Amino acid sequence: MDPNTRGPEEYGQDDDGGTPRPRPSRDPLTPDFGQHTPALARTVRLVAGEHLLTVNPVDGSEIELCPPTDIPERPAKRTPEQRAEAERAARPPAPAGTARPAQPLLGRQDEREQLVRLLARGRSVRLTGPPGSGRTSLLDLVAEDCEDLAPDGVVRLTGFRRTSADLLHDLFHAVYDAPRYRPESDDLSALVREIGAVVVVDDLDLGGAALDELLDATPECAFLLGATPDTPLPSAESAVEEVVLTGLDRAGGVEVIEHAVGRVLTEEEANWAGDLWFESEGLPLRFVQAGALLSQRDQLRAGADAVDVFGVFEDARPLADPVDGLAGAGEAEEIPLPSLGEAAAPAPLLAARLSASARATLRFAVALDGEVPHQAHLPALVGDTHADAALGELAACGLVSPVGTRYRLAAGVQTQLEAAGYADDVETRALSAAQHYAWWSGHPSVTPERVCAEADAVLAALVVIVPTTTRTGEDEESTAVQLARTAAPAFAAGLRWSAWESSLHEGAEAARLAGESADRAYFHHEMGVLALCGGDLDRARSELEASLALRGAITDKRGTVAGRRALALVTDRSGDVPGLAAATAGEEVPDARHEESASPPRGIQAVLPTYPPEAETVVARREPAGPPVRHNRGGLKSLAKRNLVAAGAGALLVAVLGTVVTLGATSNNDANDPSDRVGVNPSASTGLDEGGLDSDTPGDDSGSADTGEATSRPTDPGPDGTMGTSDDPSPTGEAEPSSEASSSHGSGSGGSSSTPTSKPSSSTSPKPSASPSTSPSASSSPSTTPPTGTPDPTGGTPTGDPSTGTSASGTTSSAPVSPSRADSTPSSSDSVI
Repeated sequence: MDPNTRGPEEYGQDDDGGTPRPRPSRDPLTPDFGQHTPALARTVRLVAGEHLLTVNPVDGSEIELCPPTDIPERPAKRTPEQRAEAERAARPPAPAGTARPAQPLLGRQDEREQLVRLLARGRSVRLTGPPGSGRTSLLDLVAEDCEDLAPDGVVRLTGFRRTSADLLHDLFHAVYDAPRYRPESDDLSALVREIGAVVVVDDLDLGGAALDELLDATPECAFLLGATPDTPLPSAESAVEEVVLTGLDRAGGVEVIEHAVGRVLTEEEANWAGDLWFESEGLPLRFVQAGALLSQRDQLRAGADAVDVFGVFEDARPLADPVDGLAGAGEAEEIPLPSLGEAAAPAPLLAARLSASARATLRFAVALDGEVPHQAHLPALVGDTHADAALGELAACGLVSPVGTRYRLAAGVQTQLEAAGYADDVETRALSAAQHYAWWSGHPSVTPERVCAEADAVLAALVVIVPTTTRTGEDEESTAVQLARTAAPAFAAGLRWSAWESSLHEGAEAARLAGESADRAYFHHEMGVLALCGGDLDRARSELEASLALRGAITDKRGTVAGRRALALVTDRSGDVPGLAAATAGEEVPDARHEESASPPRGIQAVLPTYPPEAETVVARREPAGPPVRHNRGGLKSLAKRNLVAAGAGALLVAVLGTVVTLGATSNNDANDPSDRVGVNPSASTGLDEGGLDSDTPGDDSGSADTGEATSRPTDPGPDGTMGTSDDPSPTGEAEPSSEASSSHGSGSGGSSSTPTSKPSSSTSPKPSASPSTSPSASSSPSTTPPTGTPDPTGGTPTGDPSTGTSASGTTSSAPVSPSRADSTPSSSDSVI
């Protein structure tokens, strides 16, 4: 290859050896850096009680009984190092920017020591104080003092919008190392009973029986509960100590302001602080915000003085916000103290002197019901790369306060901002936040734990935009539906199931309003799976059936399979047999009864030869009648028995009918054929003993009984005048009984009828040849009743139609049987139908 040219040598020059042609360009392998194929769905497997749950955000979660190989071992408790790491993760993140000194807790030493003493005795305490009383700061200090009191240390939880079950699961995961495992209620109770820790729960929403449930489930724990006066009181049996937190005195309020400003207050400022103390009832939050107002005033005065002294950037003189009413102030003396009304509701004035990013953050917080988005989301939401520093500004001004692992607007701030016009664009801000969270929560790099940490902000955005959802076009997708579809699986995988349930309800409503049947079916499926994990089988069945109906309408095969599997598990858990109720609906199962002997149907009698009296039983031996037995409707065992009996009876009936047809086809009019000498078919008669349908009663089986030969009897007694002696003349056409036929009667009672193997001929021996397949019942005895058919005394063939089996006398001849048993009848215990 030529190193100076792009192409190979054979294609580098023209035919005439001139200038080489340029190498043709080729299509780029990657024309752009966009993502052409959708990312793989993030599936997470976790164990929920006795179920193995596979969270599938596409077709719906799969749930099954947990195989023995996947059952987790008993979880172990965290080590002290792991507990310290979990405690740091449970605290709210530090705001970006320069670290500010912590606000000292003034005037709370007595309450602090009292709380520590009660917790050291193993007592549970409830610290009650109004919003803004410094309750959270006091709880943090007490938690630091109690780190060595319990074997499992101190566990910090948030009770804001949390139920007792949520708190128990949070306590379990804070103490035990059990990722991707959510125990059922019984296992959870057994595990939390072994926890011995000081549990600090701030912003408690529980009281009464719900709080008793939490305390009874953890007998080895001492609880430090932070609540407001509006929280329901504990029950009298809970034995929870009550400590009331009051406001600061006037000197304490002035000290808080001086610490925030960093200097000693002037006489005018001290008098202003005294008036504020009287109006605010000594709440520390009001003094923190008042100190922020004075700090902003000092910054404005310092900026004005710097312009006057140095004379630089005079055109950039700091201007106050129009809200202040101080347009163009240039001298420090002209910036007065805030009025008492502004100090009592300082949020609008404080926000007006903050940066634009901080004000935009406040607007998002007002739109999200007081939830402040995490500082990592602020640059994307606000549109400023340095917007993450806005959280530090808000925290320094006392406009936000920590709640669990996040921040919310401080007490009373939202109401003040709404009155100042920060709620004018609530729907627009909520829609922007929902679009951002929908993209972020569905990104493969975002873990479920991070989505769960932002759960309250996500749910707040859903609550705002769901009622405004409208029907979308073909290529459009509802933002509310998209956010619920991406956030709900993350909540499930992160074991934040209360948020999972809320997102599913909001998503189902949004899908209904948008007319998205596929998404609506997904949400109903997930609600059914969640109900199944919680043990609510009736609700799980209704939700799954609704999902299957929707998926059947849109022919979603994969989703239908997942729904049927979950519904089958619900059916198995509830003890129902699938399809049995529909199969037996309206069908009364009769009492168990034994089959009885009866005449064949009239249509069969007219065509086929009838059974002889000595024929074997058709179905089964009749047993003595017992008490009636009722079969349970819907039982799987009874259904199997019924199917088995029906199949056996059908097979046996086919065999019997085939035998009868064969016997009729092979019969002839031979004079010695026993079929011409037997009587007509004996019909079922009413028994004398039971009064029911039964076969004829057999005769006495004694030694003097007739041998049962199907022959004509002599009418001449002979010379001695006695019938049955040796001198009696033999009748014409008498046939010797066949030894094969006489030996064919075995001892079995359940065989089928005899079938001849060859057709007898009139030119051969008069002995009939029969090869029965099975032996007749040994219990049948010969009957003394003479046959009704009378053969020709001359030994000729009786007159009649052989095709119909009708003799000359008009009677119907029976099927050929063994000649030695021609005049016998079956026993009443052998003949049943």
